[in-house]
Amino acid sequence: MDEVALDAYSGVVSSVAAALVPSVAALSVAGPPGSRRGGGSGSAVLFTPDAVPDPTGYLLTNAHVVGPAKHGVVEFADGSDAEVDVVGADPLSDLAVVRARSTLTVAPVALGEADSLRVGQLVVAVGHPLGLAGSVTAGVVSGLGRSLPTRSGATARVIEDVIQTDAALNPGNSGGALADAAARVVGINTAVAGVGLGLAVPINATTRRIVGALIRHGRVRRGYLGLVSAPAPLPPDLAAKVGRRKGVRVVEVVTGSPAHRSGLTAGDLILTADRKPVTDAQGMQRLLFDEAIGRPLPITVWRRGAMVDVIAVPTEL
Repeated sequence: MDEVALDAYSGVVSSVAAALVPSVAALSVAGPPGSRRGGGSGSAVLFTPDAVPDPTGYLLTNAHVVGPAKHGVVEFADGSDAEVDVVGADPLSDLAVVRARSTLTVAPVALGEADSLRVGQLVVAVGHPLGLAGSVTAGVVSGLGRSLPTRSGATARVIEDVIQTDAALNPGNSGGALADAAARVVGINTAVAGVGLGLAVPINATTRRIVGALIRHGRVRRGYLGLVSAPAPLPPDLAAKVGRRKGVRVVEVVTGSPAHRSGLTAGDLILTADRKPVTDAQGMQRLLFDEAIGRPLPITVWRRGAMVDVIAVPTEL
């Protein structure tokens, strides 16, 4: 590699590391009292939540790191530590928020926007893998729009638009920061997908809503329709008429569910929901947050060569 290019690359990674390492903590939590299940450990990122009057002490991490724990301890690279309480965890997005019981002197990170990422873009991962404090790895965005299946009890869901990176991740990196070249945190590292591949939950409008709900209510309320769907191509004539090539095919409708009561049936091709175009299953998920519960949701489908309008009323998941 050209020496000048190497120096420029190293300079970017070093500057991101200098900005983020102080704000990324090692997080350890204890298992539930009386349980044989041990505690968990990982990383956590100090951040400033939106619309919180007193933001000092909030940290973002993974739900699978905190598990069922209510309390834990964070330790920063400068050796300072603090006890924390779990404010809320959402296994279906694999995000959790914890808050320090004492005032922290560490500066919070700046949150970025994952939707602006491009494949091939430089990213830097900061965390505490394998007990090694303040570890930094760098790589590129190797894929976008990936899906990560999650589960909470009997409920399964898919985290949308997951970031795939070749920055080396190891156990303990979970909950740590994935940042762009400007040291803006664009993702929370969540999983090792394979040798040389890692996944991160994106920081975008959807995850900001989830984080806000966790801070305000300690949980995320979601609407439930009761259907299984998959992306599907639109017939050529219909695609030309609506100006896009994809919709969402209803594969299965749960008997007695809001979708069933609305008249949706297997085979319907969903074109719009809440009068917004829908091109994938995640597009439906984005509409089913707390404000959708109990509110009429207009849905337009293509059924046997004709457009059909139905009204569904989501219940709480």
